[in-house]
Amino acid sequence: MTAAAMRPLLTRLFTSTHIAMASSSSSSPSRRLARLTRHLASSSSSSSSGELTSVGAPAAAADAVPARPHPASSKPHAAVLVCLFEDPSGGPRVLLTKRASSLSSHSGEVALPGGKTDEGDADAKATALREAQEEIGLDPALVSVVAVLEPFLSKNGLNVVPVIGMISDKALFKPVLNKAEVEDIFDAPLEMFLKDDNRRTKEMNWMGVDIPVQFFDYQADGKNFVIWGLTAHILTRAAAVIFQRQPSFVELPRPRYASSPADGDNEPKS
Repeated sequence: MTAAAMRPLLTRLFTSTHIAMASSSSSSPSRRLARLTRHLASSSSSSSSGELTSVGAPAAAADAVPARPHPASSKPHAAVLVCLFEDPSGGPRVLLTKRASSLSSHSGEVALPGGKTDEGDADAKATALREAQEEIGLDPALVSVVAVLEPFLSKNGLNVVPVIGMISDKALFKPVLNKAEVEDIFDAPLEMFLKDDNRRTKEMNWMGVDIPVQFFDYQADGKNFVIWGLTAHILTRAAAVIFQRQPSFVELPRPRYASSPADGDNEPKS
């Protein structure tokens, strides 16, 4: 597909500035990521509250129902950290967790570090970094936040804001898991969420309505993980922003779920 033919598709996902930054196929994954994240950091101006301006979009208009945009001065219901680091042999990877089996909701599911906004959180960035520190011991000083994506609407009615951050040196991160919340931690190649290789879909019932849900199967350290639902949608969108291309599959529509937040112990993970 030519660049001219791709432009109408990309326009629905990125601003014109981001389209202009599309990386050439000859660039290495490491150089692509470094160049694009520098661009995202410089083009995401800070608001008066200190939060980076949102970039990208949760889904193409014809493919999903995005959350209603919130004013810059308001706080999101929840935020998650899409924390990337560079694997020299395979491009950017993302940190993921498996929730503790003892939790009352979403037990044992794969999730991005994150949770509901606290009163003391200034913005989505603060929420995501605080939650990552509480859940996996990730020092906020190790993370460079480069972009904040548009919010996603969870099935419980929460506006969940993905925050994209980078760790320049993965060796500096020494995980300390909060066993009350997190059972395991692993990482996966970000580009996997643009490919159809390990992806499957099935219909699931939510409050009497059958909805299509996507699943990504992944193995790490001899363990099998299933990344699905909201987490999978967020990772596909983050990968599309970072790699500046659409997924090789047709994304499933995001249905319009509940209209008000639920009283859970955390934000919906899938």
